[in-house]
Amino acid sequence: MIEELLSPRCETAESYGDTPVGELFPEEAAVIANAVAVRRHEFTTVRACAREALGRFGIAPAPLLPGPHGEPKWPAGFVGSMTHCAGYRAAAVARTSDIVTIGVDAEPNQPLPNEGVAGHVLRPEERRQLASLKAHSPQVSWDRLFFSAKESVYKAWFPLTRLWLDFQEATVTIHPGTGTFSARLLVPGPVVNGVRLPGFRGGWLARDGLLVTAVACAETASRAPVPAGGEGTSRAEPAA
Repeated sequence: MIEELLSPRCETAESYGDTPVGELFPEEAAVIANAVAVRRHEFTTVRACAREALGRFGIAPAPLLPGPHGEPKWPAGFVGSMTHCAGYRAAAVARTSDIVTIGVDAEPNQPLPNEGVAGHVLRPEERRQLASLKAHSPQVSWDRLFFSAKESVYKAWFPLTRLWLDFQEATVTIHPGTGTFSARLLVPGPVVNGVRLPGFRGGWLARDGLLVTAVACAETASRAPVPAGGEGTSRAEPAA
């Protein structure tokens, strides 16, 4: 499913179930030694997905440890992103020579739990999109899709800046007919190859009770960011 949203230059792997908890390197097992069972399972499976995707580039299995902010540390010359939610785990990776940054996120296709969360996530201009989006596809939990899109944006933003990006510091426009979205940064964007990025573009899917979003940015000094599928974490834990 996630591969449909990303450039062919990305490799992906996904799982709808969990792998045995024992399939970890000792260094990884130490990270989650005191975690609850659900966390251990998702941590293990999403890393199995990441190693599978990296294996398609000829990268031998190795520990994938979290960095100081919870972000995954990738092998030299690679970028990637991981995501997990109930019933789904996925990872996407690419060479840095092809893709500058990746962000992927998966969520249950269910409304945000309460108005307090929605108020934290959605900007006024995003709320104004909800009525027309619901009219277009009432089966999609659009408020949760905004959340997922912003999570993917954050996961793409963080490796380029090493900075926090608040939900209110980017505004997302969802394009329901094309399965894409655009995100405009309301703070100075990262400079990549001499170009300051004004935002990101990505893709989304609603299928099998899930909402999946992805951003993959390829950047040159003369081009705007390439959208996911185009040519060319929680907030405390940017990936997994």
